[in-house]
Amino acid sequence: MEVDSASVCSRKSFKFEDFKKFENSPRHFTHQYSGIYNARLQALRNRLVENAKIKWADSKVITLSELSERDESSTCIIIGTLYKHQELKPSILQEFSKELQLVAQPSRTNYASFKDILYLEDETLRVKLIGNDINIQDVVTGIVCAVLGHELENGAFAVVDWCFPGCCPKLSILDQSMKDRGKILIISGLDLANACNSQLLSLNLLSEWITGMIGCEEIQKEVSSIVCIIIAGNSVRGSVETYDRKNYFKTKAHDEVIFQEAANAAHKLDNFLNPIAQCCPIILMPGEFDPTCHVLPQQAFHPCILPQCSRFKSFHGVTNPWIGSIESRIVAGSSGQPIMDIMKVAGLAEVSPLTWLERTLFWQHYAPTAPDTVPAYPYSETDPFIITECPDIYFVGNMDKYNTKLLTVNEEQTIRLISIPKFSETQTGVLVDLQDLRTSPVSFS
Repeated sequence: MEVDSASVCSRKSFKFEDFKKFENSPRHFTHQYSGIYNARLQALRNRLVENAKIKWADSKVITLSELSERDESSTCIIIGTLYKHQELKPSILQEFSKELQLVAQPSRTNYASFKDILYLEDETLRVKLIGNDINIQDVVTGIVCAVLGHELENGAFAVVDWCFPGCCPKLSILDQSMKDRGKILIISGLDLANACNSQLLSLNLLSEWITGMIGCEEIQKEVSSIVCIIIAGNSVRGSVETYDRKNYFKTKAHDEVIFQEAANAAHKLDNFLNPIAQCCPIILMPGEFDPTCHVLPQQAFHPCILPQCSRFKSFHGVTNPWIGSIESRIVAGSSGQPIMDIMKVAGLAEVSPLTWLERTLFWQHYAPTAPDTVPAYPYSETDPFIITECPDIYFVGNMDKYNTKLLTVNEEQTIRLISIPKFSETQTGVLVDLQDLRTSPVSFS
């Protein structure tokens, strides 16, 4: 039987570069965590000095050690790293007491309270920040900023205003000769360990849709424009394992049954991705509950976990967070941990994840609360989470619902912000056109 060549859809070629910004080099846990804060401050200090001089040209930039030598009423600028003292924040002592069942510690989704205190610190000193001109809930621990104000008699610093590093400028101009860059599909939170029959049906529809097994000619033509799929974490498991307190120690030992459950879920993921990888490139990021390292940056899935997919050149296991180039568009994002932790620390339920995603651009940092409340490696010389390349597409995975915004900075930089919903709950992915950055949700419910 002859095949009508006019009805055959060819998938667009895939031009891909992984910046490998977060790939592990040899690291030692003997270092103190203070090193990463010092490296962060040193890397962003010059940018802050420039912004402060532009915003407050009449004031002088001084160090915290020089603050006591000045007249208390004179206004000045100090630069450092914010630290928010929160009584409700997780503590290792509380976790230890919980494990020994001394005191039942309720899990919290909000660390903020009216007792929170804000400090600014540099390599040597720390000063308390007060004032009605600032909202302590708008910031989190780990942000490097410049503060305008004056010192009070009690040693605190009265804040009049503050500024942040700002969005990283784009260093390259997009090649306008490319008229059709294709599209990317971003999904997250497959959670195959807990997938019910209806979820498995949605996954089958997704797989058949991507591989061109269903749909009319028009739909298949649209699908063929997808140059790659980004899967943003929590593919094997989407939630933490729970233990009852009666059998806590027995269950915590991770017996053979729990190992088998994780292995079965990984096998399901491998089987699900195998036919897709044969016809469409895949970029797979790990998530908070996936079988890889827990601390940020999380490293790519080991090839032994996904033996079928790993043999294809079209399969790319990457880190979390991740940044790379797809068809000359810079794409960056995480599986959700940095943004979810910021939401806990800030305690502003009415502020959307997309707003915090935007603020991380102006803080110029992917994960400001790491390593304070987000586990991270104790880097001593560099901070890999500093944003050094301005992305064209910036996403966060495993959110409750889909949301997007086209952000324009300095009338020149255009950045597409996207909140990717959990597929296990919404059966929804997000299509992004690489040419004009338009987005559209695709539902398989």
